[in-house]
Amino acid sequence: MVKRNVLAEIKKDLDSCIGKTIHLRANRGRRKIIEREGILEQTYPNIFVIKLHGDDNSVRRVSFSYADILTETVELTVYHPNREPQRIAK
Repeated sequence: MVKRNVLAEIKKDLDSCIGKTIHLRANRGRRKIIEREGILEQTYPNIFVIKLHGDDNSVRRVSFSYADILTETVELTVYHPNREPQRIAK
């Protein structure tokens, strides 16, 4: 039986989506849920960074760990040109 490293698979999925538009839905606790559009800017060994576009033309960067996707604290939907949106989840 082959042991799968789920976090490494999530990172690999995100590596192929760098620079693409995504929809972010993050549960920040105490009934505070953030839903924003942005661009997956970079992936690192333990975290990934998303550049969010604000309503007033401001730019904000947020980072999350791959475990946040695994625990469903963060949900990402990636928009590919000429294809259906892809949800990143495990």
